[in-house]
Amino acid sequence: MDLGIKGKRALVCASSKGLGFGCAAALAEAGVDLVMNARGAEALEAAAADLRSRFGVHVQTVAADVTTEDGRAEVLAAAASPDILVTNAGGPPPGQWSDWDRDDFIAALDANMLTPIALMKACLPAMMDRGWGRIVNITSQSVKAPIAVLGLSNAARTGLTGYVAGTSRQVAPSGVTINNLLPGIHATDRAESLDQGVSRAQNISVEDAKAQREATIPARRYGTAAEFGATCAFLCSQHAGFIVGQNILLDGGATNATI
Repeated sequence: MDLGIKGKRALVCASSKGLGFGCAAALAEAGVDLVMNARGAEALEAAAADLRSRFGVHVQTVAADVTTEDGRAEVLAAAASPDILVTNAGGPPPGQWSDWDRDDFIAALDANMLTPIALMKACLPAMMDRGWGRIVNITSQSVKAPIAVLGLSNAARTGLTGYVAGTSRQVAPSGVTINNLLPGIHATDRAESLDQGVSRAQNISVEDAKAQREATIPARRYGTAAEFGATCAFLCSQHAGFIVGQNILLDGGATNATI
């Protein structure tokens, strides 16, 4: 399928690896020029070189922490009013309700709610003036069904979801769509880290921890960054202009809900 976005320009945050890279790769395959961001310069440059060689698109890199004001300013200066924005940032650490204090919540809100809001506010005016734009926020399946040990993430990402619900309806008349992608467990460094935590806590092998988690997923496997990226690219395409303010689960059926 021709996504109809060849030649457009996208800012993809936290895109040197994992789900962010999956999104960047799918957009590059569709002919989209990229501004890629991540904190680690070495991994970022390697990821950019890979996409340039495979798809022949222009890729600019900005090694910066997008959750800081200075980092956002640097990334936004390089992106120069992109047509497409994909927000993404690593989730806060797991724990119990009694582990977290105000500073922990502020840090989670800064990274997983206020940063994507700031990026959207910066990019929306030009998108609306052009009469076309696509924004996809990578959030979590936890906004549909909370994950007890991810209370910080539950709170921050649900706050972002509420903001998007209203804002997406306000900007839709200008040809701009905002939607959220809600990943479950995918085969990324984050999943490996979680499996290692279970391995240590239960004194089992990492392989057994992974198998234990896979058994809770109806698809009986982890998702892949490539299939996640393909869904993101479709939401950014010319075919998705009537999809507004939606929260799309990619979790292999793990969230047990009718709607």
